[in-house]
Parts: sequence; C-alpha cells; structure tokens
Amino acid sequence: QDTDEFILPTGANKTRGRFELAFFTIGGCCMTGAAFGALNGLRLGLKETQNMPWSKPRNVQILNMVTRQGALWANTLGSLALLYSAFGVIIEKTRGAEDDLNTVAAGTLTGMLYKSTGRV
Repeated sequence: QDTDEFILPTGANKTRGRFELAFFTIGGCCMTGAAFGALNGLRLGLKETQNMPWSKPRNVQILNMVTRQGALWANTLGSLALLYSAFGVIIEKTRGAEDDLNTVAAGTLTGMLYKSTGRV
C-alpha cells in the first residue's frame, strides 16, 4: 500500500519541524534526567547510610537523596534541552534552512553557554 496513513492539510510537511520536536526533546531529557538522578540518588543514599540499621530514618534519608538527585538531574538536562531546542529553532528561522549545520551550531552554542557559567 502506498497510501498515506494520515490526512495532512494542503501544503503541510510530512515531517515534524524543529519546533515540534523541541517539546519531545525537552520532555524526554527531563524524564531521562529524573530516572538517572533517582538511580544515582539511590546509590548515594545506600552508600551514605550503610552503617545505619534498616529503619524509618534510613528509609527517609534514602528517599530524600533519591528525590533530590532526581530533581537536580531533571532540571539540568531539561535546561540543556531547552537551550539546545531554542537555539535550533532560532537558527533555523534565521537561516531559513533545515540541515545538519543548524544542529551543530545549536549544540555548540548550548555547550558554550553552559560552560561560560563556570561549571565543570
């Protein structure tokens, strides 16, 4: 079958633009960061409380570490994805072209801005 699966308005692209993909990118990075941060928090929480017996205070400390690390990583990766997507959309609209140069430029500008704050 060579028929299209979706009905598109006249003149519409069959692929998503960079702006539409930005929402998926930002959300995916936030979710990935939260999952990675939660696992990292679990590891750190178990490591820091290894001398404590299993009790409510130990469980609370582990949960605090999981939520703290999850939020930290979700915010960090979400912010980076937001910067990358914003630069990508701005560059695409400025240049009027969709190509790999936009992706490289957006990634470079995001990295430069992230490193300019003095983070290691």
